[in-house]
Amino acid sequence: MALAINTKRRMVTASLVAPAVAWLFIFLVLPFIAMLVFSVGERAPEGGYQPAFTFAQFANLPSRAAAFWNTLFLAPVGAFICLIVAYPVAYYLAVKANPRYRLLLVSLVIVPFWTSLLVRTYAWMYILGSRGIPNLLSMIGFDDVRILNTHGAVLLGIVYGYLPLMIMPIYVSLEKLDRRLLEASADLGAKPVSTFFSITLPLSLPGVMTGLSLVTILLLGEYLIPQLLGGGKVFFIGNALVDLFLQSRNWPFGSAIAVTLVISVVFVLLIAMRIAWKIAGTRQVDLV
Repeated sequence: MALAINTKRRMVTASLVAPAVAWLFIFLVLPFIAMLVFSVGERAPEGGYQPAFTFAQFANLPSRAAAFWNTLFLAPVGAFICLIVAYPVAYYLAVKANPRYRLLLVSLVIVPFWTSLLVRTYAWMYILGSRGIPNLLSMIGFDDVRILNTHGAVLLGIVYGYLPLMIMPIYVSLEKLDRRLLEASADLGAKPVSTFFSITLPLSLPGVMTGLSLVTILLLGEYLIPQLLGGGKVFFIGNALVDLFLQSRNWPFGSAIAVTLVISVVFVLLIAMRIAWKIAGTRQVDLV
């Protein structure tokens, strides 16, 4: 009897999980297998893919070193700046804000997502362009200031575009914070700064790691912001992939870069999970 019940439960579980497994296999595993096959092939004379078995594409990765360097440097730096800006905002929303207006303030954080990132990035192109901030600076004596098409412009666009994705995980962690711990710390004579570093910050670290992982992983594949605010002078891996697949039609080399990018994302995620496990003292920490 017990065996029949267990078998029925397994069948029900399998039937519920099967659609999700099939979806992931078709749209995640199979494309990755295709990229692996393409990455060991050769570029056909007319462009595209030609069957072969060679690791020459991976050996050619240093030719795109600038794109890798910009991505692996600006993505973590952008995520860290997002964290510095997002944490005080999330702390205020979760701990200090009036509960009556909290939902409204959280909604204002999400409002930018209601507008296309393309439109918002074009707005920053005007703000940072010659008719925007540089023009205002020239009026007060600062001539020949160039902001657009620089690493700084790309970082600014990254912070603006991805800040809500950093705020929300931290806000969720801080909202779950037991206020009695803060009151007990104050009753025991701890100063607010000491309370923050000994209680608030450690308990919010899972949210911090979630936000850092989410923003960094998305930035590793970013294309739009460096394309528009970098002006072709600040390349990310995403820009290199678009060039190789759509313009150069070198699918094997593009696949090799894509495979390397996926491995980098998995590596970043594993490091973040390991840090989060050590911080939380458990392996039951969700990062994404």
